[in-house]
Amino acid sequence: MKDAHLTLRLPAGLARLLARAAAARGVPKSQVARDAVARYLAASGASEARPTGLAARELAKRWLSLPHLQPDEAAGLADAIEAARSSLPPPAPAWE
Repeated sequence: MKDAHLTLRLPAGLARLLARAAAARGVPKSQVARDAVARYLAASGASEARPTGLAARELAKRWLSLPHLQPDEAAGLADAIEAARSSLPPPAPAWE
């Protein structure tokens, strides 16, 4: 489905806020506006409204601020997953 175009006039103050929000997220102003409209419509019960997800730049920025496991914690988690996996019975063949 081809994207539709929309021309929108904003008061100067709101336009500045939009520009700042877009710059802070590292995305185009149109992405911030699309996300805001989608959230607004979803909150009002519109059936086809859904957020478009994260842009790659925004995801990369958020990834840096998320807590990460230390190598020893990651190894412990991998060991726990493997132990749990090996304790499961083998699956029965689908044709039985």
